[in-house]
Parts: sequence; C-alpha cells; structure tokens
Amino acid sequence: MKKLLLSTLVAVLFFPMKLKADEGMWFLMFIERLNHRDMQKQGLQLTAEEIYSINNNSLKDAIVQFGGGCTAEIISDQGLVLTNHHCGYGNIAQLSTPENDHLTNGFWAKNKSEELKPDNLKVRFFVRMDDVSKRILGTVNEKMSEADREKAINREIAKIEKENSENGKYVVSVRSFFQGNEYYYFVYQDYQDVRLVGTPPDMIGRFGGDTDNWEWPRHTGDFSMFRVYADKDGNPADYSTNNVPLKPKHHLPISLKGYKLNDFAMILGYPGRTNRWMPAQGVAQNIDYAYPAWVEASKVGMDNIKKYQEQNQKVNIDYASKFAGLANYWKNRDGMIVALKEHQTVAKKSKLEAKFNKWANKKANKAEYGDVIKNLNDYYAKTNLDARHNNYLAILMRSAALASAPYRLGKSIENYADANDAKRAEMLPQIEAMIEAIYGKMHLPLEKDVLAAQLNLYASKGAEAGLSPYVAELAKGNGNDFTSFVEEAVSRSFFADAAQVKNFLISPDVEVLKKDPLYILSSSLVERQAKKTEEQAQLEEVYAKNFRLLVKGLRESKIGDILYPDANSTLRLTYGSIQALPKSLNPNRQPDAPANYYTTMEGVVAKHKAGDAEFENPKRLLELAAAKDYGRYADKDGYMPINFLSNNDITGGNSGSPVMNGKGELIGLAFDGNIEAMAGDVIFDPKLQRTISVDIRYVLWVVDKYAGATNIIDELTIVE
Repeated sequence: MKKLLLSTLVAVLFFPMKLKADEGMWFLMFIERLNHRDMQKQGLQLTAEEIYSINNNSLKDAIVQFGGGCTAEIISDQGLVLTNHHCGYGNIAQLSTPENDHLTNGFWAKNKSEELKPDNLKVRFFVRMDDVSKRILGTVNEKMSEADREKAINREIAKIEKENSENGKYVVSVRSFFQGNEYYYFVYQDYQDVRLVGTPPDMIGRFGGDTDNWEWPRHTGDFSMFRVYADKDGNPADYSTNNVPLKPKHHLPISLKGYKLNDFAMILGYPGRTNRWMPAQGVAQNIDYAYPAWVEASKVGMDNIKKYQEQNQKVNIDYASKFAGLANYWKNRDGMIVALKEHQTVAKKSKLEAKFNKWANKKANKAEYGDVIKNLNDYYAKTNLDARHNNYLAILMRSAALASAPYRLGKSIENYADANDAKRAEMLPQIEAMIEAIYGKMHLPLEKDVLAAQLNLYASKGAEAGLSPYVAELAKGNGNDFTSFVEEAVSRSFFADAAQVKNFLISPDVEVLKKDPLYILSSSLVERQAKKTEEQAQLEEVYAKNFRLLVKGLRESKIGDILYPDANSTLRLTYGSIQALPKSLNPNRQPDAPANYYTTMEGVVAKHKAGDAEFENPKRLLELAAAKDYGRYADKDGYMPINFLSNNDITGGNSGSPVMNGKGELIGLAFDGNIEAMAGDVIFDPKLQRTISVDIRYVLWVVDKYAGATNIIDELTIVE
C-alpha cells in the first residue's frame, strides 16, 4: 500500500473519539489508520489489506460501479454480477417486448449463449487511489479569482490523469473533496460487454411499488443478475461472440448463516451525493424553493405518463424506466422536505454557523473567514427564485422528450448539413443511432401531453426568475395553456417522428431547421437552462470561494465534527450493525417478525392482493410459500427471510451495494432507506437512519426454488 500523507491524516483525525460506527462514508486507503481497530471491535475479521490492496487481490476488486449510477458485486469466478432489480430496470426494459416481456415475466438464461446484451451498459472496476492535494493546491493562491483557480487546477488534473492512464488502458478521475480543500485521483478500468443473466418478474423485483418505496417493513426481491465479458486475455472489449466470461481478481462468497441483532455489517459501494456540509440557508432554499418545484413537476410528468401506461402494455414497458426514475425522486424529495423540517435542520446548522461566525471574527481569523457566513447567506437570498425556476425547468427537460431532443438532434443535423460528402458518411451512423434512441420507443400522444402539461406548469410557476423568452412570449397569448400550441407545433415539425427526421436528412436545409417550431422551442429551453448572467456568475464565484472557506474553517476550528468528505460517486466503505427500528414509528405498518429488523415470507403473502399492480404475487411463489418449500435458504428458525435493516450510512448510488458480514461474505443487497431518515443526505440521525436490504437467502431462493435456474446456483461460492 502506498505511503499515506501525514497532512491528510492530521486533517481527518481531529476527533478520533467522535468516530461513529454507523455514520461515515470512508475512503478505502484510510481504513487501516482510521477505522480498522473500531471495525474489529464491532466484529470485522478481515485485515485492512484484505479490504483494500494495490498489490494483492482484495474486497475492492469484487465491487463495481454499475451503469454509472448504481453499485454491483462480482459473485462468481465467471464474472457473474449481482445488483438491484431497479438498477437493471432500464436495461431489462430495453431488452423487453410485448412478446418477450422480461420485466413482467422475468428472465433466466439457461446457459451463457442465452444471455442478452443490452445497449450501452458498462461496469467500472476500481484499481487504486491516491492523494494529490498538495500537488494541485500548490498551483493556486488566494489572489486568484475562482475562474483562474479553476483553470490552474484543471491543467494539473489533466496532467495527473494522463500520467496514470497508461496510454488509455485506465480511466483516471481526479476529484475534489471537502469543497476543494483536498484532491484525490482514482484509477478505474471499464468493461463494456455486460449481459443480462437473470431477473425476477416485476411482481417480485418491484413488490410494493411506489406505496412501499422508502418504507419499512419491506418485502421486495430487488435484485437482478448480469455477467461481465472480456477478450481471451481478460481485457475490456466491445461486444463479440468471441468474448469470454471475465475471470475476476476476487468474487464474494455467499453466506447462508444469516445474522442477528447487533451483528457487524459493512457495505462497499458508490454513494452518489450527500450534502452534509451544506450551509443552513442552502437547506432552507431546498425546503422552500427547489424541492417543492421538483416534487410538483415530477408528479405532473408521472400523471401524464401513467394514464398511457395503463392503456397500452407496450407503452408501459417502454416508459417503465422513465416513470420509475421520476417516481423514486418524487417521493424522495417530498420526504426530504418533511424530514428536514422535522429535524429542524436549518436551525441546527444556523446554530453551528453562529458559533463558527464568532470564531471567524476573532482578530486572528477575521481577514480570511470574517465574511464567510454573510456572503453565503447573501448568495442564497439572491438565488432562491432561480432555484425554484431551475427545478421546474429541469424536470420539464427530463420528463418531456420533445423539450430536449429536437435541440440535441437538431445541432447534429446542422453540422451534418454543413459537412462534405465524406464527413456526412462518417456522421450518418451516429445520427441514425441518436434517432433510434430518441424515437425507438416514443409514444407521441403521451409526449404531447407531457410537454403541454410541463410547459403549463413551468410558465405559471417559474416566471419570477425569468422564463425562457420564447415561452414567456407564448404564455402572454395563451394564458399559460400550451395545449393548442403543442398540438400545432407537433403537426408542423419534422421532429414529430423518426420517419420525418430521416426524410429531412436526405436533403437537409439549415434555414428550414431553424424555423421548425419544436426546434425553436427546444433551443429556447436549452438556452435558458444554460443561461448565466454576469451577476449570477459573480454570485457563483463568491459562493464557491466562501463555501470552500467555510469547510476549511470548520475543520481548522474543530467546530465542525464531520470527518469524511461528502459522497460524490467514488468508492466508499460504511460499517455498522444489524439494527431494528422502533415499532412505534409507524403503528400502521407493523412488521411480520418478532423483532423489527427483518421480514419474512409470511409478510409477502399477507400483502398479496390479486390484480393489484403493486402487491400481486406470482402464483408459483404463493404455492411454494404455502408448502413452506424453502430448502436450504430458510433461516435456522424455519422462516423464509426477505428484507432486513442495518444502520449503515448509504445514499443514492449505493443501490446494489453488497452487505457483508465480518468475514467479507455476502449476506444481502442494499436497495433503499427508510422514510424516517429521509434527511440523511444532509444530516445523519443515528437513531433513525437505516439501510433496507434484500436478504441473500431470498435472492438465492428465487433463483433456485422459484425460477429453477440451478445453473446460476452452481457457479456460486456458498458458505452453509
């Protein structure tokens, strides 16, 4: 292991007595110095080298970032990958048709030749990391503007990434931590031939639907399986029938021994984003401006998608992933508003900042830190309306394909029109691929309704911060009702369907393109989204500098007690134990187990509702449950375990992360958090924060007993 820099250790060891086993998303390179002794006391039986090693195989070699937004783990010596059902959802939907509906019916490859290759799916292996804070920060000084500072840092980052890529073999990413006070580089290797091996039917993989999302108790079989392929030498390669299953450096053994209350549990994964250093008024802005807009706009998108899904199974499949994404964050943001208020997060952070401000204005600190809180509060006061507007616009662009696609596609067509014949021949396949991606599963009546509804909402709720000028002009004449405008624009636009776009490519005319009504609309929305006034640019520069100084000052003064950097999709370890939730938190959702840290098959059956899209179970599952045919996957006490709770500190991006016991054996698969701790991305509550995981025994029971996919079971390393 490479030598740790003393300066970094000093920075993160301010409060060694305040380490909490359940709180923290820790860098692997610091496990030995910061966490290992505490983890051993809790039940860890591995050395730090067995968790993270540069020179030898270790746990980190079995953990991958899946599809750029989730986590997965390697569970066999043949490159078998386990992740959540909701992480594989978009890929499963893309491989599904009404005739072969893998989302609804499930899918299990009987052999490797039956495995299915989705488009554009990759997994990323973590190779190593190192601290480059001193090198990067040595290129800047306090006299620089934020823009000059960023340029200097980016120049050094480019050098570091090039130096460590080994001529393109690896992907290297230098990331900022503690709001620009530290920098680390991460070396990855990407594999792009990843194939679907198995998935349970939607009834199991999404059991409980939106009703149970973020709730406990849960009874969801949230898993799917894929396989990584490589060339004959084990290197990444584009899809080919000549590729072979990857021989991983390490794969996780699977334990059937279960767990009990207070047992050690650790998770390795790629948490996406936390904001625990966020200033008080930033939290207030989210509660009062940003999140309400997100929630309202998401609900508008969901409602207009859902009505078409209910009418047509093909539409239901084609829009399943988009709807699930909107629904997940709709409930998340709505829960965040409630939780942040209940935790009095703004008041608590304001109290901390008042203490900091007193320290900052002492004579020795005033020159550097004296105006930090004032400047940050001023920034938020001046950007509250922008935050509301930007969220309405962001969800408009996310939910309505006709709001964003015409601009993206139109710019490519404009370049195509200006190119010579040779260049056109080169560009055409890329444009055709873009057309297929946009229109392949588009349902035009749905898209028109979503676009009109979102424009109505945006025009009526986002105006205080200044709408897109084109939308504002239209709104004056239509009273914020864009129904007729959208209908007419679609009827006159060649962006209405793929055939018209392809026909336009035969003889593209830029002047005609620029007059297309959907292109005009889409361009105006994209330009408004990207627009930044000089005042906004200045505000952002002041904000960046003062947020960096706030975090630096909180650490220097020892007023702040967070020892780890915010999550930013880099590999982290979190550890804690199996823990229950008080039953009194939600008396209307009582568990089916004696202790409120796990659920059983009895609860699955009790929730069954025939014909209900969220709570209907497959007939075969009910038959196996009635016969109590659980095989070797039953708990020693006879029940079939389904989901369980631990107090691990996770967030979005940890979906699919392995939950491991003290021996590094897989006991479960993280897939959700609890509604009571929805504020966890901003403020950690050790009494309430829980990770909800699917028990690995239920996963294997579904694969083996329910699906009969014994070929998958045979390649696993199972510890009885």
